[in-house]
Order: sequence, then structure tokens, then C-alpha cells
Amino acid sequence: MKLTFKLVLLLAAFFIVSFKVNAQEGKVTFSLDEALQYATQHSYVLQNSKKDITIAEKKVWETISIGLPQVSGSANYNAFLNLPVTLLPGEFFGGEPGTYVPVKFGQDFSSDFGLSVNQLIFDGSYIIGVGSVQLYVNLSKQRYEKTAIDIREAVTQAYYLVLIGERYKAVMEDNLRNVEKTYRETKIMYENGFREEQDVEQIQLVLRNAESEVSKADREVKISKTVLKYTMGYNIETDIQLTDEIEKFLQPLEAKQNSSQFDFSNHIDYRLAASNFEVSEKLLGIEKVEYLPKLNGFYSYSKNAYGNDANLFNSKTSWYPSSLVGLQMTLSIFNSGQKRSKVQQAKIEVEKAENDVLLTEQTLQKDYLTAVAQMESALETFDNDKENRELAERIRTKTKIKFDNGMSTSTELTQIENQYIDAYRALVNSTLQLLQADLKLKKATGSL
Repeated sequence: MKLTFKLVLLLAAFFIVSFKVNAQEGKVTFSLDEALQYATQHSYVLQNSKKDITIAEKKVWETISIGLPQVSGSANYNAFLNLPVTLLPGEFFGGEPGTYVPVKFGQDFSSDFGLSVNQLIFDGSYIIGVGSVQLYVNLSKQRYEKTAIDIREAVTQAYYLVLIGERYKAVMEDNLRNVEKTYRETKIMYENGFREEQDVEQIQLVLRNAESEVSKADREVKISKTVLKYTMGYNIETDIQLTDEIEKFLQPLEAKQNSSQFDFSNHIDYRLAASNFEVSEKLLGIEKVEYLPKLNGFYSYSKNAYGNDANLFNSKTSWYPSSLVGLQMTLSIFNSGQKRSKVQQAKIEVEKAENDVLLTEQTLQKDYLTAVAQMESALETFDNDKENRELAERIRTKTKIKFDNGMSTSTELTQIENQYIDAYRALVNSTLQLLQADLKLKKATGSL
């Protein structure tokens, strides 16, 4: 069957939208939102966490089915190699008193099949268990939510590292081009007798340092991309290109004051601690109801056949039915304090879980206040390093002009060049610290 031209266009459009392949670069592109979405669908950690939810949902029916009728069947076929012998008094058969006659009872072959039905009528632990199954599912979903938050944090941080690394690499490449130009000009001036050999060697030293910085920055970008792809669950050997610019994430942080609202009751860590407390209370309830009796109803039906012929399934063989219905109640009367000890342990676990809730509340408040302070400090450091970098760039430009006009030495130019690189490196570090502080604040407030 041939595809229509319209269908071909639709398929092509779908391919372009789905994979966003850059035609010129031959690379798959990702914005931060797309990287986060991809990680949500492909992260191995999240996939396993999602499977835990499915397991929990299956566990619900497993628990419920315990209280539903349980039907089982059985079938047996027996062949006696030697029938059991019973000794009967000899006088029963006209013999002397005190003597015994060996007699074999039974047939060489026997067979039976049957059906049994069991129904739980009352079990306190089952009642509590059925009431708790949804809590088990919710707990699995909350763990998935926390795992997803951790993955988003890791992907975002790795994305930031790549952007910062690429920006630093671009600046170092631009700096290398400027140094190469200065080196060529200085060498020409030396060859024409306007510069000393030391000036050429000094600039050559700066050139080598600039080349080293570019190589180092290139390796850092490759490492950061590898970490990002690994965190996303993306093929590590396939190259990717990031479409977002670092300013997209920095400008909102520079423009706004801290307006984050904090409500620890909505935080995933607090909700997990509260769920664990509920689980501990349910487990305590299960241990308490173990003192109550358990009641089961049962019914069984079977047929039996006997004979000296191995073939018991012929038409001459008689099958004898039997059936039974009844109730069974079990009650623990004395267990040497075992149940009491379990109840006491469960009570302690409830107290521990309650303490964990209080501890989580205090920890979240501490983390929030710490994150706010770190955010303010990181923003202040970033602003300061940004101004220092701009100042270092202006000084470098002026020093370069002086050097070109013979008003500055190569040693001074080298020092200013190193000062500029140090200033930019400090700005890179403070940029990363600012973005990380923003991530911590979002995670502390539960908005990540």
C-alpha cells in the first residue's frame, strides 16, 4: 500500500516535532522543560518507582482476595506395595485362645478426588488490612513523587552546568583569539625591532595558558553533558544541544525579591512522614486485634474408590461420595506474653513515627530559613562578581591599548589577563551557586 503525499507530510511533521533534530548541526536539541519531560518518561529510577505503584495496586486486590472464597481441588491415586496387616485374636476364627491371625484389610488400589471451599467470616487483622490498602498505594505514589522531585533537581542542576560550561568555553575561546592576535602583532613588532624578545615570550606564555583554559573548558562541557544525559536516561553516546540561554534563568533571580511562601504541610517530605505515622497506627491496630478470635467456614466434597484392579476408572468401579460443612474458630488463650510484646513494640513504633513527623516539620523549617539566607548571600556574591568581571574587562581593554602603544609592559598585560580570567572564573562559580541556591529554595518550599 502506498502512502499518500499528505500522510507523508504528516509523518514528517510528527518526526520533526517529536525529536527536534537540528538539521544543520545534526544534534537533538533540548530545552530545560523538554529535558525534564524526557527524564520523567525515560529515567530508569523513575520507571522502577512507577512499577512500585503498580505493585502496590496489585497488592490491594491480593489483600482483598484473602477474605473472598478460596476454592481448591485435589486428586490422589494410591497403590499399596504391601497392604497393612492387622492381628486378630485366634478364637474369633475357632483357634486357640492367645493366638493371633494376621489379616489384611483394604484393597491394593485406591483413588479419590475432592473439592474444598473456605470462607473467612471474621478476622480483625483482615478488616484493618483492607482499610489500609489505599494508604499503601498512596505511600507508593508519594515515594514516586519524591523520586521525581530528586530527578528534576538533578536534571536541572546538570542542565545549568552545561550552560555555564558552554558560556565559559565561549568566553575563553574569544579570549584565546584576542591573545593570538596580540601574539602575532607583538611578534611582528619584535621582528621589526619595536619589541623585546621577552615581550614575545611573555605573550606566548599567556597564549599557552589561554589554550589550556579552552581545552579545560571543552572537557568540562563534555563531562557535564554526559552527566545530564545519564540523569535524563538518554543515550550517553548521542550528542545533544541545549536551546535555553543561561540568562533565561538568571534574569528572574536578579529582578525579584524573595517571595517564596512556605507551607510545610504540603511538602512531600512532611506528607511522607505523616503517611508513615498512619501506617504505624494501622500496624498497632493489627497487633491489638490479634487477641480477638478468628472464624472461618468450610465445605468439602470428595469421592473415593477402592479395588484390586489397577484400573479404578472402569464402569464396574463404585465411587463413594462424602461431604462436610462446618465452622472453625481459633482463639489464642496463652502465648507466654508474645502478643503483648508485639503490641508494645508497635506502640513504640507509633511514638517513633510521631517524633519523625515533628522532626520533619522542624527540619523543613530549618531548610527553608537556610535556603533563604543562602539565596540572599548567593545573589549578593553574584552581583559583586558580575561587577568585578566587568571592571576586569575594562581594565584589560585599557591595558591592551597601552601595551599596543608601548605604554605598558608585557608583564603587566599578563597580570591583567590573569586577573580577567580569575574574575570570570569567580563569576562562573557564583553563577552556579546562585542557580543552586534557587534550586534549594524551590526544593525547600516544595515548589520544584
